[in-house]
Amino acid sequence: MHVHILGICGTFMGGVAALARELGHRVEGSDANVYPPMSTQLAELGIELKSGYSAAHLTPAPELVVVGNALSRGNAAVEHMLDTRMAYISGPQWLGENVLRQRRVFAVAGTHGKTTTTAMLAWILDACGRAPGFLVGGVPQNFGVSARLGASDDFVIEADEYDTAFFDKRSKFVHYRPQIAILNNLEFDHADIFANVGEIQRQFHHLVRCVPGNGRLVVNAEDARLAQVLAQGCWTPVTRFGIDEGDWQARLERADGSAFRVVHAGVERGAVRWNLIGRHNVMNALAAIAAADAAGVDAAAAIAALARFDSAKRRLERVGEHGGVAVYDDFAHHPTAIATTLAGLRAKVGQARVLVGMEPRSNSMRDGAHADELAPSFADADAVVFLKRPELKWDAGRVTDALDGRGRTAASVDELLAELVAAARPGDHVVFMSNGGFENAPRRFVDLLRARR
Repeated sequence: MHVHILGICGTFMGGVAALARELGHRVEGSDANVYPPMSTQLAELGIELKSGYSAAHLTPAPELVVVGNALSRGNAAVEHMLDTRMAYISGPQWLGENVLRQRRVFAVAGTHGKTTTTAMLAWILDACGRAPGFLVGGVPQNFGVSARLGASDDFVIEADEYDTAFFDKRSKFVHYRPQIAILNNLEFDHADIFANVGEIQRQFHHLVRCVPGNGRLVVNAEDARLAQVLAQGCWTPVTRFGIDEGDWQARLERADGSAFRVVHAGVERGAVRWNLIGRHNVMNALAAIAAADAAGVDAAAAIAALARFDSAKRRLERVGEHGGVAVYDDFAHHPTAIATTLAGLRAKVGQARVLVGMEPRSNSMRDGAHADELAPSFADADAVVFLKRPELKWDAGRVTDALDGRGRTAASVDELLAELVAAARPGDHVVFMSNGGFENAPRRFVDLLRARR
């Protein structure tokens, strides 16, 4: 079948494209924003990419158009698709009908940690001989691809609460019908589609309703909002995890989270020594181990597998070092994610300086929904350069002014890079935080360090 994917370079839709290609379809796609790592992955798969959303990209007409949720009415390709009555479907529905229907689905949901936990669970299953399929909202470094069909009944999917498409406003994850679902955490986000946290909780409960009685819910024991979701009704056995409470717990051996012991029902099951840091990643590990255990994977083997786990790209990914300055690329979309990432790095590097280049890229950040929470999230940064693009809908000074002299704004990526290059000195750790392309700022910064005299 000839399939055209609108919004193909998004992390989810890029994964859909890879799976459709693996199923034998002829796949092409269009996107307005083409940048690595997804563009690189798609090109390596031989999938033709077209820049922009011209109606001409749908001529001759494909047999099916798969529509990403970034597309809306008024888009030239969407209007042409509708006017000519092409067959179309959303990415999540296509995935549910063509890949997931006959599989044992592990769905990983939560405001934070979805990508890392999905990659982690897929790696555990793979390392334990289960050869799962997966779709991750990023590129897990253990696999080098964001999606594959796998060679077993198991399929691990990042389960996003964002809406499905312009014609289907349900959350993506209701299409997945998982047997095992991780509920990692729940906070207010996606202010462009949810008015308050209660609306998000309602969508999470829709997911809970889909998990069968012979399945399993793996739930963060420390999250009060998730407890409220389950209180709305639960028909599935629940396993809880948390560092200090729950069925699965962790005893930290290092403050930065790089070493900890895993305890289940009061019995120690093994120790994790890995290259990840942060309390949040310890929680992600407990969730993944508990989900694998629910599917019959030996806990000791799952714990041992984590020593060889490499996180997804852009999750505090160290992209280079020059002149004693370490440079990281991090996918930051929410104040809590920023705070936990920087806290983990601070615990690892001690008194070394941490500098941050920040692009407020998510819809919620650009709309100002998290403006008052951003300054506190930089508590562990010694300096922050905040990108203040002309289209930002609020005054970034609300953040930088609250940083007690540690914050500055920059009107462009070039200016932001210049500020950080001038400030960086040997021993520093420089973190670029954005859930967009950031004009390739982290790698450009490394090049500028090399060129600096």
